[in-house]
Amino acid sequence: MPSNFGFMNPVAQSATTLHSIGQTLKGVSAFVTLLFDESGSLEPVWELSNSLLDSPAFQLAIAQLKATPEGAAFLAERYVAPPHDLIALQQYPAGSLGAVYANHMQQMGFAAFDPLIAIDSDTHYVEYRWQQTHDIWHVITGFDVSDIGEIGLQAFYLAQFQLPLSSLLIANALIATTVLQPAMLNPLLSAIAQGWQMGKVAKPLIMQRWEAAWEKPLEVWQAELNVQPITTAGLG
Repeated sequence: MPSNFGFMNPVAQSATTLHSIGQTLKGVSAFVTLLFDESGSLEPVWELSNSLLDSPAFQLAIAQLKATPEGAAFLAERYVAPPHDLIALQQYPAGSLGAVYANHMQQMGFAAFDPLIAIDSDTHYVEYRWQQTHDIWHVITGFDVSDIGEIGLQAFYLAQFQLPLSSLLIANALIATTVLQPAMLNPLLSAIAQGWQMGKVAKPLIMQRWEAAWEKPLEVWQAELNVQPITTAGLG
């Protein structure tokens, strides 16, 4: 008969608790840094995101994905695409997702992002996939990469599958805007409301195999996913 009767070894339990506390403290530090950081660095965002990987909130998001047959299949398969070749994508027809996405990345001066995340759990897979395709979501939804546009897109994420990072980034933006830029509060709230409503009616973007149909026109993707893209003017 096992001597621990199913209970965790005290040493292991202590190590797990210390790890959890350490991750929480890193998250709190990153959250505070984001409130006052005007450098544009993404490091605090990744610190905050990493601190949430094993959180109950992320586990709840995974459970909700698994609650549908489509979500369960998506998590079981763990589809992974090769790194995005932006030069090759520019050769696709004008108006196609591949061409529009590649041109967007070039105009913004962005390189394709290939996350260094070991895909060894459902949370790690979802984290990998949303990071890899984040800028595709910008193109599909029409949210730009301004501070307000980013938060509008985070509201879209939150409505779609309750990504815990999104709720904290929204909370951070609301606090920082209220304290430091109160005149921008109404546009920010408008973007959050629009992102939330768009996300609630759209089909799940996290489950899409974008890379299997780069040639499909962007407008066709948007229609099939029930996304009415926002315009820059709509963020004002």
